[in-house]
Amino acid sequence: MPSPIRKIIHIDMDAFFASVEQRDNPELRGKPVAVGGSRARGVVAAASYEARRYGVHSALASKIAAQRCPQLIFVKPRFEVYSAVSRQIREIFYSYTDLVEPLSLDEAYLDVTENKIGMPSATIIANEIRAKIQAETGLTASAGVSFNKFLAKIASDMNKPNGFTLIPPDKAEDIVAALAIEKFYGIGKVTAAKLQSMGILTGADLREKSEEELVRHFGKTGRYYYRIARAQDDREVQPHRIRKSIGSERTFEVDLTEEEVMLPELEKLAKEVAHDMERLQTTAKTITVKIKYFDFNQTTRSKTFLGEIKSADAIFTIARDLLRTPHLPVYPVRLLGITASSLLYQHDKMEGYQLTLEF
Repeated sequence: MPSPIRKIIHIDMDAFFASVEQRDNPELRGKPVAVGGSRARGVVAAASYEARRYGVHSALASKIAAQRCPQLIFVKPRFEVYSAVSRQIREIFYSYTDLVEPLSLDEAYLDVTENKIGMPSATIIANEIRAKIQAETGLTASAGVSFNKFLAKIASDMNKPNGFTLIPPDKAEDIVAALAIEKFYGIGKVTAAKLQSMGILTGADLREKSEEELVRHFGKTGRYYYRIARAQDDREVQPHRIRKSIGSERTFEVDLTEEEVMLPELEKLAKEVAHDMERLQTTAKTITVKIKYFDFNQTTRSKTFLGEIKSADAIFTIARDLLRTPHLPVYPVRLLGITASSLLYQHDKMEGYQLTLEF
């Protein structure tokens, strides 16, 4: 007997960080807002839709963002608030299904083929979830529904913000065929440029290529491209994806040159990393400090231990020693970061082994 067609929802919050800031500060509503960075330096972490109209987007240098949108308002990120709202949203997801695969704080896949409320329509569930998110958080979300993860993700991007799109089985291949290659989830800018140089501009163009040719040009990933060109994706929603590292970093408005200024910043980062480790019930064996200098050159310093590290004090002490070893930075420091890795989760200890799934 064939397996039932899966019903997959992809929920994506609309301009999440920026929308939280606009929700909490009415003076920011309707205005171009960038979370992270400053007019002088740094990197944009998120941009409101008003800012996006000017070409401002995440990962854009703040200085360029300010040039593109002179009236842009920069606000400092409040990750503890975003995390709290994210937990609130996930509780809504879990009221419908335990098959929830978070991709980040602001998006997740849900498999509702079988669900807790016995609702056969994924469309109704997706729109109920969107309505509950807006009622409980004051924020909007976009949703895509289809029979696999690739199509659900594509669908959620089609009518943002505050949109909904369904891609049914009988429409899937036509929609993929018409899709611009740079719109394919899983194809980044570099790969898209390479595909375009090969004359592959749309899904229809991609479908004309044999699996052997795509593997020859892109290795094993070519098999994935061959399948998604045909609207095929058999990946399951994974409710227990395991993170391999937890980190936090900060770009400073003024370069740091003195140890007594760097150490308080390291301590803040250590507390953020420890907080996330506690939330995920994990410990670490490796701590890495990242140092980016005024000229954008960067270095990392790591140390691995036999014992498990979890407290903010321990992380800070190790990070402080790494900052000093083999010597304190001799050039002005633009950015500092701390990452905890070689993670061991609480449930792994109970079962006696450590999972090594990719995050």
